[in-house]
Amino acid sequence: MLQAQGQTPPPSADPYANNPDAGKLQFPLAAPAGKDSGAITTAPPGAVNQGMLDPAKWKYGPAYDAPPNSKIWNPVKIKMMKGEKVTGGTVFSSDSPQTYCAMANAGYDYIWTEMQHDSRDWEAVGRMWKACPHAKAVPGVRVAYTDERELQHAMDLGALVIVVPTVRSVEEGKAARDWTMFPPLGKRSQGGGQAFDPDMWGSVPGGYRNTINDNVVLIEMIETLDGAKDAREIAGIPGVTAIFAASGDLGNFSGYKQGTPDYERLINIVHDAAIGAGKRLCGPFAWRDRPDFTCFQNASETAAIARGVAAELGPLKDTQGKPEAGPYAPNK
Repeated sequence: MLQAQGQTPPPSADPYANNPDAGKLQFPLAAPAGKDSGAITTAPPGAVNQGMLDPAKWKYGPAYDAPPNSKIWNPVKIKMMKGEKVTGGTVFSSDSPQTYCAMANAGYDYIWTEMQHDSRDWEAVGRMWKACPHAKAVPGVRVAYTDERELQHAMDLGALVIVVPTVRSVEEGKAARDWTMFPPLGKRSQGGGQAFDPDMWGSVPGGYRNTINDNVVLIEMIETLDGAKDAREIAGIPGVTAIFAASGDLGNFSGYKQGTPDYERLINIVHDAAIGAGKRLCGPFAWRDRPDFTCFQNASETAAIARGVAAELGPLKDTQGKPEAGPYAPNK
């Protein structure tokens, strides 16, 4: 007879011993048909975790450990570990795979695909990343927020750099880590996605599931006064690779402009948090010579096109003809 809901099953030294056909079954450790196995309180013989199920005391198994002496395969993570300068090119509004791939092969270390302030959907992001997964720049994204949906979409599609905006507290910083990382460090669900495809990361040394926690780059942005207050603790979260001193929003949330003492104090707080935790420090490309900053966000694809054309044309830039009539005539 089944136990009534809410009742604790009777203890048993070996609840699986009551199944005389266990050795003949396809599932020898399965609960006996129609009976409560008592597994909530008693483990099968040979189990590592004995006694009452307690998630806080669970000894995590070795099934998804990275192979011994596994090498890092994400080039951005390698540069960050060495303390070298890393650049991210921004794809802000385009959903064209051709535009994305042109940016990804232009010379940046990673592409910051913008999902906080742009309205494109994740399907479009997946198409862009899939078009040139092994371009010079690895696929990266700034998600909208620290929630499970945003981060698992990004990771399942193949992101190797995750940028999380407006991290205001240690709790939000840990949530960002949790949904980026697989257990035991995080809480990411193994839902599949194109990240597991052989032409993405499915054939990396050691296997994607076993090695991605060591290879993904997680950058948390400090943009608010609350975030600055907790910056040291946020930087110290295991799994966080770098923190980003948000040049625009620290001005937005403080009311002070770059160069003023109050603004510069906030930037220095983020600086101190990063070096104190031994993490990388990120900011805008204009700060590439600022002390201790080693990773940088560059301008968008439209700005990159304009810069490239200016460099290519030199003095011939903006020397268009000037008709006296028609739509190209100077306004009177």
